Amino acid sequence: MTTERFNMDWFSLKGKVAMVTGANQGLGMAYAAAFAKAGADLFIPHFTEDVSEIKQLIEKEGRKAFFLRGDLTDKDYRKACIDECMNQYGCLDILVNNAGISAFADFDDYPDKYWEMCINLDFNVVYYLSKEAAKIMKAQGGGKIINIGSALSYTSDKNCPPYTAAKTGVLGITRNFANELGQYNIQTNAICPGFLATEVNAQLREDQAFYNKITNRIAAGRWGNLDDLMGAVVFLASKASDYVNGVDINIDGGFFTTL
Repeated sequence: MTTERFNMDWFSLKGKVAMVTGANQGLGMAYAAAFAKAGADLFIPHFTEDVSEIKQLIEKEGRKAFFLRGDLTDKDYRKACIDECMNQYGCLDILVNNAGISAFADFDDYPDKYWEMCINLDFNVVYYLSKEAAKIMKAQGGGKIINIGSALSYTSDKNCPPYTAAKTGVLGITRNFANELGQYNIQTNAICPGFLATEVNAQLREDQAFYNKITNRIAAGRWGNLDDLMGAVVFLASKASDYVNGVDINIDGGFFTTL
């Protein structure tokens, strides 16, 4: 029986190399740390300077980490990331398109520069970097692309139109790449995190009215933690998800199921 082939090693990432953009902070750090715990080595493109925390987390697991600082909206930097990953490790098995940005302003006077900045990083980079990674994965005989959506892939927020547009579009890119690349044993899926308690939104959570509004809509009755993301991303990066392609997984405690 084919069921006899299954074993828990299917969830292991031992011997794999994962590129996680923007993994030196926030949610990306959780994805990278999860991969290291599962046995993968990391290549991390980053924009901000400090990489000490994620470097320590990865090396604590006995895994390797290579960092390259730059701007992912720069075509030359994207190519350098792929080239350097191959130079360092000789392969690229997993890509997580995590890097992103948002910018809030009054809707009526929303600056064009904010729109272009968000769309370029949150949407265009996902497309272009994935295409470059897919070339490597095709030659290797397979790979995993994991895009990061959002609760705003399905809903909308006020005064930040490009973020909602980009995160909705990320799901379209995910399905398109799944359709185009599935024949090459490359699976493309998305994770859509809900509201997670992080340092970035600590001040926002101090607004009791807003905090209660969000919490009351979450079926689990709490905001998520970074480790709530880790199991799903390892699953999508592993052999265990080889027949999962073109899907988006909400990690939101049930936020999307309620009114």
